[in-house]
Amino acid sequence: MTLRILYGGTFDPIHNGHLAVALHARDVLHAEVSLLPARDPPHKGPTSAAADDRARMCELAVAGLESIDVDARELHRDTPSWTIDTLRELRGEIGDRAPLALLVGADSFLGLPTWKEWRELPKFAHFVIAERPGFDLDAAMSPELAAEFGPRFTASAQALHGAPAGLAFRLRQPATPESATELRRRIAAGEPWQDWVPPAVAGYIVRNCLYDPACMGPAATPPPGHL
Repeated sequence: MTLRILYGGTFDPIHNGHLAVALHARDVLHAEVSLLPARDPPHKGPTSAAADDRARMCELAVAGLESIDVDARELHRDTPSWTIDTLRELRGEIGDRAPLALLVGADSFLGLPTWKEWRELPKFAHFVIAERPGFDLDAAMSPELAAEFGPRFTASAQALHGAPAGLAFRLRQPATPESATELRRRIAAGEPWQDWVPPAVAGYIVRNCLYDPACMGPAATPPPGHL
C-alpha cells in the first residue's frame, strides 16, 4: 500500500520552502503527501490570514503537482486542531492497516510532549522529521522524547510502507531561505517577495490584499498612543 504523509501547518502563507519539503518527502519516501492546513493551531498564536484564504493558497500551490493534495478537514471543525483527533478520524476512514505518517519540522517534533495525548500519536502514524542541515536532533531531544522515540527510529524508507504506524524517520530537508514570518514582513514592508511563492499564490495574495497593512483601511490603524 502507498504511504500517505500528512504535512500540517498554518501555511500563513504557503511558500516555496513548504513545497520543497513536501516534494522532497514525496520523492524520498515514494509517498503521497497531503497538506493539512490548521484552522485553530493550539500551539501557535492567531493566524494572519483566514482559514479559507490559507486553504485556497495551498490548493493553488499544489495544482498540477503529482501525488500532492490538500486535506482541509481541520478547517471544518469548531475545536482546536488537535493532531490526535485528526488521526483518529482519518483512521476511521482508511482503516488500521494503511501506512500513514506525519511530516513535522524538527522544532515541532521537539515540542511534541506539549501536544494532546502525544504518547498515543505513534499508535496512529509514523513520524517523518524534517531536519535542517547541520541540526543535531539527538542532542536537542529531551530525555522523555528520546525514551519514547529512540527505539522507533529507522533509516529504511521501505519500513514506513511495511507497517501502518509507530516508526520515526529523519528526512534531511533541502536548505531553503523562505519563512512565513519573513514573507509576511516583506509583504507588509513593500519589499520584494513574489519569488518566494508560486505565481498563482502571489496573484491570490495581491488580489485579496493579504498581509499588507496598507490594504486594511483606516479602521485597522490603531489610534495614537494605543498599544
